[in-house]
Amino acid sequence: MTAGPIVMVHGAWGGSYSFHKVRPLVHRAGIEVFTPSLTGIGERSHLTHPGVCLSTHVQDVVNAILYEDLDDVVLLGFSYGGMVVTGALDHIGDRVSHLVYLDAFVPQNGQSASSIMQGVDSTPPPGHGLGDEWLIPPLPRHMDDRAEMAWSDARRTPQPVGTFTEPVRLSKPLEEWPFSLTYIKATDDPAEAADSAFWQAAEVARTSPSWLLHEIATHHLVPFSHPEQLVAILLDLARQASPSDSA
Repeated sequence: MTAGPIVMVHGAWGGSYSFHKVRPLVHRAGIEVFTPSLTGIGERSHLTHPGVCLSTHVQDVVNAILYEDLDDVVLLGFSYGGMVVTGALDHIGDRVSHLVYLDAFVPQNGQSASSIMQGVDSTPPPGHGLGDEWLIPPLPRHMDDRAEMAWSDARRTPQPVGTFTEPVRLSKPLEEWPFSLTYIKATDDPAEAADSAFWQAAEVARTSPSWLLHEIATHHLVPFSHPEQLVAILLDLARQASPSDSA
């Protein structure tokens, strides 16, 4: 069975560099991997402007899959990237074999990242306040490896507010799509944190027959801290991908 390609979408304030430890491990396994950068942040921060919104990022991912003509895709959204991969489904859902949310938002139709966060905590902490500015500064993230944290922090960029406030569009619930669903939760992040929406999503995966749940004992930044464990999960999914799986 030919393994399907893996497409990984990074989180807010990040870039494709977020997967710099992950990509070599996937390549070594002989599987194609793509990590598109989202407009206005990370490697494409020079393209930022007030008009950048969730639809822009959805189109970034849709174009990456269509222009590369990818099928039987293991599509992963990390953190905010869960908003993006969800919004992409109405365009490329027929090319997806497995959909993976890595410590990520799992929105329903009409929800935005900001509405999900406010639904969990009506008084978001500093760094999540949207205010009147169109660029939102990065939320601080902790890593045990101080050198790696400094490397990452030097690359994190402010993000256009429209990416957080625009609602996602999804024509039918995730459970009605013809692909499997997996949630991967970083269990070292406290459940009372502002992003506890991730814990709520994990609990849905734990109790739903439509989802698989994996847990990794680390902080939110799984691709930096536990790339080997993450890749092991993804390779298993990719090796299951075939035309018959997504029929």
